[in-house]
Amino acid sequence: MILLYELQKRLANLRPTTTIVTTPTGARYIERRRSSTGEDSSPEQLEARQYGFVVDTKPDAVPACILSEFLYLGSQDAVTPENISKYKLTHILSVGIETPNVELPPTVKCKHLPCLDLPETNILQYVLPVAINFIEEAYAVKGCVLVHCNAGVSRSAAVVIGYLMQRRDMSFEEAYNLVKSWRPCIQPNAGFMQQLKKFHNT
Repeated sequence: MILLYELQKRLANLRPTTTIVTTPTGARYIERRRSSTGEDSSPEQLEARQYGFVVDTKPDAVPACILSEFLYLGSQDAVTPENISKYKLTHILSVGIETPNVELPPTVKCKHLPCLDLPETNILQYVLPVAINFIEEAYAVKGCVLVHCNAGVSRSAAVVIGYLMQRRDMSFEEAYNLVKSWRPCIQPNAGFMQQLKKFHNT
């Protein structure tokens, strides 16, 4: 009873709060919380904006060359017939998403590797071994491989960093800095970063 009394007392002393909520469709509401009762008032609709999120209207179509004329990193926008011809791509590794629906030459070998961009996804066990073997397959035939995910920021970047660590004998810092220097927007999620820091050459 004493705890309940203390909570009610503190609730009565809370200041009123106002929150503006924007939905993914762009609808905007203002919600007010009264201090005395602690109850929410009915949301008041505001003038809608076009979107409730940032829309990326600029294609990210230029892949970054991580290792000279062999290993490229990019977003799904980089998977185009023009890039395949320009960079002489022979292999495409799609991490987490299907290879974009574009007309590709039959000589290009594509692989889709399921992977959620979540910190708890175990990339060391389920992603990196398969990805590294696919990249090495391209290297063995003197081909060129593009590793991509949706944005080329987290999943595909983690794969390329892991490849450099295992097959190019780099530390995490060396591999991360190299990839970051060629594609500054990379940002593997926190879980991927922790796993990569523990990743040792095998």
